[in-house]
Amino acid sequence: MRRWGVLGGLVVVLGVLGAWLLGGGAWPAGLTVDLSTPLDAANTWVLDNRDTHPVFLYFLLHLSNTATDAVDAVYQLLAAMGWPGVLAAAVLFAWRAAGFDRRGARVAATALGAFAVCGLLGMWDATLLTIALMVVAVALAALLGVVIGLAAGLSDRVDRLLRPVLDTMQVLPAFAYLLPFVLVFGTGTPAALFCTVIYAAPPMARLTALGLRSADPGVLEASVSLGAGRRQRLWTARLPLARRQMLLGLNQTIMMALSMVVIAALVGAGGLGEEVYSALSTVDVGKALAAGVPIVLIAIWLDRTTAAAGDRLGAADSAPDGRAGPLHGRSAWALAAAGTLTATLVGLALGTRWPRGWTYDISAPVNRAQDWVVDHFSSGVPVVGGTEVWSETFTVWLLNPLRDALQGLPWWALLLVVAVLARLVGTWRTALTATVALAATGVLGVWTQSLDTLSQVVAALAVTLVLGVLVGVACARLGWVERWLRPVLDTLQTLPQFVYLIPVVALFGVSRAAAIIAAVVYALPAVIRITTQGIREVDPAAMEAARSMGASPRQQLFQVQLPLARPALQLAVNQGVVLVLAVVVVGGLVGGGALGYDVVKGLSRGEMGVGVTAGLAIVCLGLVLDRLTQPTARTPKH
Repeated sequence: MRRWGVLGGLVVVLGVLGAWLLGGGAWPAGLTVDLSTPLDAANTWVLDNRDTHPVFLYFLLHLSNTATDAVDAVYQLLAAMGWPGVLAAAVLFAWRAAGFDRRGARVAATALGAFAVCGLLGMWDATLLTIALMVVAVALAALLGVVIGLAAGLSDRVDRLLRPVLDTMQVLPAFAYLLPFVLVFGTGTPAALFCTVIYAAPPMARLTALGLRSADPGVLEASVSLGAGRRQRLWTARLPLARRQMLLGLNQTIMMALSMVVIAALVGAGGLGEEVYSALSTVDVGKALAAGVPIVLIAIWLDRTTAAAGDRLGAADSAPDGRAGPLHGRSAWALAAAGTLTATLVGLALGTRWPRGWTYDISAPVNRAQDWVVDHFSSGVPVVGGTEVWSETFTVWLLNPLRDALQGLPWWALLLVVAVLARLVGTWRTALTATVALAATGVLGVWTQSLDTLSQVVAALAVTLVLGVLVGVACARLGWVERWLRPVLDTLQTLPQFVYLIPVVALFGVSRAAAIIAAVVYALPAVIRITTQGIREVDPAAMEAARSMGASPRQQLFQVQLPLARPALQLAVNQGVVLVLAVVVVGGLVGGGALGYDVVKGLSRGEMGVGVTAGLAIVCLGLVLDRLTQPTARTPKH
């Protein structure tokens, strides 16, 4: 109560002083810093000197050529293996990684189905090009992440220095990564490869550092007592104990890299991403789905394989009698390699390209189904009106008032509101960080656009949290609901962001509402899963005590499960913020406007000043929302 009273009095005093000294209105022009001019000047200098300056000729050009050669080499190898060799390699090595047992057989069947569907949809060559880019990008991102993770895991000072850098790398929209790389390397494979590496490296770095820091102190103390030096402790104790976290980091790096496939197509990466992007430009839902499904299947294949390999870490890789049989140890890897080689030789005899007669075009039936849905649900639906009516109502009654309210507040009043809210959920440092981050958007000269984007994010986040928590509670309490929704959630989590935009635009038109609905659909699976897991992991003893005291199911939910699941719900809010912000920015392509449109315009027109400034403002908004939604523990007074 004392804290509330102090903050209330402070708000009143500052409000009176602000109204007297600063007046009202938007961000003052005199408090802005023009970054666009120097950034555009740097852009011009790079374009003028890219073909003559020694830095480009003797360093960056070699990086560009090496990146192109590496991706081409992997693609040529896959193409030379032919479809039987690639199919056998995917199945046999997935089976071996998961173990030559029943679970491994299920993972192998997943790999077989994934690659077979890629071929049947006519996307075999595009799939190989995407996998080639993925192989090189994931290898470089994992190496970079391990190096950064080692430094952060072994040094507290390095960890403190790298944490804001990694936060910025994860919050910065993927579009903003493309701008500097396109400027330096031009469009093509190098720009796509390097921006994918930078985007996908943070999870590997974070989880490697986490694994090193969470190593069992007893094991480390035992290694010290045996006389092991610092390097020996790293190689014989810390790294082996961190293998599970590192493999989880590799899994997340793969997923992040795959999510960049479509966005990287904007700069000439090719592959499945280019197919999706070309479908977006023509609003061809069938073609987009034909290219989006292989991306989903590749993600599921890689996720199942790495997860199964992680579960086997530390397990004995030998036959039940303790001896190494042909299906265990190195002989199993040799068997998988031999099977791949045999299939490759068979492919050379049958033909390396996927047979044209084994393809099926789903574009026509999907587009017909989409046309039927649009004709029957976009307007004229009795009682509910249709999706266009929903879009207009959502915009008029929620989006516009929220945007107008934020933009109508005096700039100092909005900063004061953010400071108070951040202080209520955290510390004074939290309040200072959130306030400075929001003020930075005004200093950058994009105050109005930032508030427009903020209104969209807040509206999308509110819808996402309401739906996500309700469905998550239903999944946690009703097993059949989760079983029915699990394949839907898997698909939604792995489908590229661009694929969401096409059916949404068809149903809701080009508008801010369409961008928000796409963001809700993209962020909803993560919120549902985290909520479900948090409620299910509530202490069974607390639930049993509530039932023994006669608590009804509703009382158990609101008085026991939800309060005890608060950490998971806070994590769900945080993940919802990050995912919603990512897609609202991409929604600039479909009428979202504001900062998302500026980033896209900067990339498409080569206007680095506009794009980078908008990208930095998005990072600031992400920081504000993170501080407002993640309570910070206060240091107890002794």
